[in-house]
Amino acid sequence: MQAIRAQIASRSLAPGSKLPSIRSVAANMRVSKSTVVEAYDRLAAEGVIRSRPGSGFYCAAPLAPLSLAELAPRLDRAVDPFWVSRQSLEAAPAMLKPGCGWLPTEWMPEEEIRRALRHLARTPEQPKLTDYGTPLGLPPLRQFLSRRMAEQGAHAGPDQILLTESGTQAIDLVCRLLLQPGDTVLVDDPCYFNFLALLRAHQAKIVGVPFTPEGPDLKQFALALNEHRPRLYVTNSGLHNPTGASLKASAAHRILKLAEAHGVIIVEDDIFADFEIEPAPRLAALDGLEHVVRIGSFSKTLSASFRCGYVAGRPDWIDKLTDLRIATGFASSPLSQELILNVLGSSSYRKYLDALRIRLARARAQTVPHLRALGIEPWLEPDAGMLLWCRLPDHLDAADVARRALHEEVVLAPGNVFSPSQMAGNFMRFNVAQCVDERVFKVLDRAMNGAA
Repeated sequence: MQAIRAQIASRSLAPGSKLPSIRSVAANMRVSKSTVVEAYDRLAAEGVIRSRPGSGFYCAAPLAPLSLAELAPRLDRAVDPFWVSRQSLEAAPAMLKPGCGWLPTEWMPEEEIRRALRHLARTPEQPKLTDYGTPLGLPPLRQFLSRRMAEQGAHAGPDQILLTESGTQAIDLVCRLLLQPGDTVLVDDPCYFNFLALLRAHQAKIVGVPFTPEGPDLKQFALALNEHRPRLYVTNSGLHNPTGASLKASAAHRILKLAEAHGVIIVEDDIFADFEIEPAPRLAALDGLEHVVRIGSFSKTLSASFRCGYVAGRPDWIDKLTDLRIATGFASSPLSQELILNVLGSSSYRKYLDALRIRLARARAQTVPHLRALGIEPWLEPDAGMLLWCRLPDHLDAADVARRALHEEVVLAPGNVFSPSQMAGNFMRFNVAQCVDERVFKVLDRAMNGAA
């Protein structure tokens, strides 16, 4: 298969060209004819080649481009809430990504995932590889999540938990249920940039509340409630994105009182919970899931390939969200959910998390001095997690620095993609797990000094 693809890429095989016979390929490559048949069948299934009965196989793929320039990062795109995600997800493997929001591949629990896959492969009755999943999602995984939430003080039965394809889909479903175009939503300023992108897709009016090391500025939060009468408040309580801060108990109680008085529903994104050493107060736990919807997923610590998230909330909301889940995605993925349950329930995963927290602490301790040597100062130094929110020297614009760094194949996260008020022009978010390569700081130094 690789050989055929290489010939197409080099234009040795043009569209319509006949491929060598199965017999000749088997002889030249010293493999069995059945191996060649399998390779040709797979290429035909992909649409790369086409079978003509009685005649043989022919190239069906279009001509390969003369250059791969279109695969390079788009340097001209707007520095908006999609910028970091697009640059990170489209990056070539060799690119450095200190601006992305996930762990390096080699830091993820791949061996635990492979072990779980082998276990599932040896268990023919579960999961069913060709069936739809149930609308709410795999019952044992929902029971597991229910127990884990109870340990954190948030009591939700399995029927109050809906499994989704991701944390993003969970928030999207909540927005579909609770928002109408033109509704106001409060977010932290700064906040996770995809909150902004998703809320704009739902045609919501976004109002930012200045964020402090203890949580949202409570005075400004109260003023925003009075002035804008929002429908939702979307936030992270533990290891806030992008600042790394954790909500303080006194602030949590005040937020809940203010939100309840104004009829505001809180969407609490808890995607970074497993990174914490000492758990922060959770609004969902303090509220009892009456006015708070909790969102989570497993992409940050387990796998972004096996997509699975969840939403926990009031039974009546979960019932309506389930209908929306069917309407927009029909059913869940039992294979992904079985695999995630298998990994989460293993002792090796808990050991992996313990080692991961230590590894992140070391990476943080190494990254901060490198940044300070360049005149970049952390807004605060979190006790856990992978994110640092940092201020650049006053004369620098983070978007300009990020554009220059991209020319040297380094993806950075400029502050204004996180800021609804666009008041974070000289801030930048760094992922300490993606900063272990010293080339990051060399490129950053050149980008800050106007070189590219």
